[in-house]
Amino acid sequence: MALPPSLLIVDDEPDNFHVIEFLLYQEGYDLSFARNSTEALDYLSVKLPDVILLDVMMPQFDGIALCHQIKKNPLWCHLPIIMVTVLTAKEDLALCLDAGADDFISKPVNGIELRARIRSILRMKQQYDELQSLLQAREDLSNMIIHDLNNPLAGVLFSCELLKLSPLQPKQLQKVEDILRLSKRMVSLVNSLLIIAKVQTDEFVLEYDQVDLSEIGHAVVTDFEAIVAYRQIKLLYEFPEAGRQISVDPVILQRVIDNLLSNAIKFSPVGSQVTLRISYPPDAMLKIQVIDCGSGISEESRQRIFEKYDIGTFRKGIPQIGLGLAFCKLAVEAHGGTISIENNNPQGSIFTVVI
Repeated sequence: MALPPSLLIVDDEPDNFHVIEFLLYQEGYDLSFARNSTEALDYLSVKLPDVILLDVMMPQFDGIALCHQIKKNPLWCHLPIIMVTVLTAKEDLALCLDAGADDFISKPVNGIELRARIRSILRMKQQYDELQSLLQAREDLSNMIIHDLNNPLAGVLFSCELLKLSPLQPKQLQKVEDILRLSKRMVSLVNSLLIIAKVQTDEFVLEYDQVDLSEIGHAVVTDFEAIVAYRQIKLLYEFPEAGRQISVDPVILQRVIDNLLSNAIKFSPVGSQVTLRISYPPDAMLKIQVIDCGSGISEESRQRIFEKYDIGTFRKGIPQIGLGLAFCKLAVEAHGGTISIENNNPQGSIFTVVI
């Protein structure tokens, strides 16, 4: 049996609660009462109501300030709030809406209007909850499929390694190498998806180790030798002297460099150059820059290019799915660092990671 909708009434006057209780007594709602903002916040830390009826005029911490605080909390921001107010000026009502209120009702409260507004808000809340449930189900299904892709990909990689040991013609061997390379890229993509899912659910934990960034840089460059040769792109690199050790998650950091370099190569024209620069600046632990001579990134695209699945500017012949940059942002921020984009004059982009 479904529980009745719950309402939290926040008002410094107990008599006002009794009025609302009387007006709603036939609706079967589960009503709770908080006399001030502190009691309301204490209540929300324990239980989330379906609707909040919030009085604007309260001493010390008024309803508009409380509404602001509720809406900026990611655990509470979805809760619908109806402001109950004696204010009628448009400027005052605008303040309520700017604070995040979903609706408002004027005092003295009219029973018919109150019941209608609560029913309307509850319908929207139900639609929101159903949508969130569907989105969560889709996310769970996607994560399950992504996780299960590892097994067949591992089989493809193993089969390719076995084929390389067989007597093959040069063209056949090249095809096997291509399959192996592309399969490794797919594994990297799957792992990035899994890491993004873990970061978003706070299940991701970095595995720190002492590493030499120069060694990581050379390993990445070696992995891209065949790709840049095929794309006729010149890959330049500047690394610090070997020997210095820093504490990072080497697997994750190498994947960040790999994604940034792959992205730069993908969007660079034939015959151009891409530069990978790694350094230990005096004001940070490390700095990584990937510089290309591609078409560049518009100011509008820079605002959203690190979002999952954003593709930036459409380019004919370029795979239009964005995940690598979203992964890079999450991975760098998990290290406590930042990632940014700037123009590479006269043409191209510079991606900079600072940790």
